[in-house]
Amino acid sequence: MHETLIDSWGDASEVMTRLIGSWSLNRIVEGQGKMQGFAVFTALDEGSLAYREQGHLKQLNGTELQAEREYIFSKRDQGFEVFFKENPRRLFHGISLSASVGGALSGSAGHLCNLDDYRSTYTFLADGRFVVRHVVSGPRKHYTITTAYARVS
Repeated sequence: MHETLIDSWGDASEVMTRLIGSWSLNRIVEGQGKMQGFAVFTALDEGSLAYREQGHLKQLNGTELQAEREYIFSKRDQGFEVFFKENPRRLFHGISLSASVGGALSGSAGHLCNLDDYRSTYTFLADGRFVVRHVVSGPRKHYTITTAYARVS
């Protein structure tokens, strides 16, 4: 695996275009385990990307699983919306991006799933990597998921 850097993300309107391609992912699920794998963003139509990840999940109890997930990303003013890959599409959250510390772009949103609350932050770093963090709390779930992505050449 060869990781490469992109020059920068540009402004919020350029992020969707720069996501297209293959990424390595390293995920930590606090108190539960970690996952390593790959994600691919593929153009569907003007303004929409298919996201598919596959990886190897190793839980702290020793259980090892193959894992995968799919979403649809749709461009919107100053950011994007993330939909579950269902028919009809169901909104996970909408992210509005703005400049933050060190030349990064970042945005946050929330999503209520039954009684569990997901607080998500996307941070697009100046060196071309990005990080997605979900803080999950509620009566059935309580953990943080942090996923770091790096471009694969």
